[in-house]
Amino acid sequence: MQLTTLADLEQAQQRLQGLARHTPLLPLALPELGTEQVYLKPESLQPIGSFKIRGAGNRIMALTDSERARGVLAYSSGNHAQGVAYAARQLGLKATIIMPTNAPQVKIEATRALGAEVILYDPAHEKREAVAARLLAGAAEPPVLVPPFDDAYVIAGQGTVGLEIFQDLPSVELVLTPVGGGGLLGGVAAALKLLKPSVKVIGVEPELAADAQASLRAGKVVEWAAADTNRTLADGVRTLAVSELTFAHIQQYADDIVTVTEAELRAAARRLLLEARLVVEPTAALPLAALLRHRASLPRSQHTVLVLTGGNADPATLIELLQG
Repeated sequence: MQLTTLADLEQAQQRLQGLARHTPLLPLALPELGTEQVYLKPESLQPIGSFKIRGAGNRIMALTDSERARGVLAYSSGNHAQGVAYAARQLGLKATIIMPTNAPQVKIEATRALGAEVILYDPAHEKREAVAARLLAGAAEPPVLVPPFDDAYVIAGQGTVGLEIFQDLPSVELVLTPVGGGGLLGGVAAALKLLKPSVKVIGVEPELAADAQASLRAGKVVEWAAADTNRTLADGVRTLAVSELTFAHIQQYADDIVTVTEAELRAAARRLLLEARLVVEPTAALPLAALLRHRASLPRSQHTVLVLTGGNADPATLIELLQG
């Protein structure tokens, strides 16, 4: 299985110029951590409010002319949907997005606003991959499938987050990032380990959706049921399993995966809203929750980066978090 190379990552960065933003590193004061310098990587500042523009954009920008003429198809709970819709609109391509009925309404509406056709399905009774396969089989000229994580171009696109972290903070020692399907963790870990092998890269999941951690512990991909992963407030990591491709990257490059409780996730999200003054969705708060809970057992670091994956939170969720 071919893993992402530094050349793949650099090519992705070139393709994404003008489409995705180079997001800054923002210092966050955490008195309880002493002299450790903590920085936030706010992917919520991307044009679609999420890092997903990177992977989707890299895949779509790499399409041939004949592939572009067929349009694109994707499945997503929200942020990847918007990434595909946004990149497709920039190139004038038709985009069809399969989304679960339990996706935040704000994400469904945002995807439609970007010009994509949205097809809803019930995740309790059908898998999104099956819906996609049915649509592809019934099309005379099937669109190009743009997976949310199980794709080499997508992994390289997400990995540009790691390139930027190293470019802006060469002294980085520890990076924490959410993990759902594994594309972000795999890509970021690959980028940082290829540039600076001493950097520790750790994924974070909710306890209620810890399939990636279970996979890492078992040494093979472990799948969870939708009824289990849907319990977490962090809708961005409700994937049922990592893919074989993303798992290979995680095994090769990531140092560990840790988990947090729903209460810890909510508390961290509230701190980011009030102290960092950033609009974040619950998934984005996973790294801060992990740093606060696991600081004693995490690798030592004086320069730590937390990847905030997105800011596309449902307004009602934001109100709930602010009210504590």
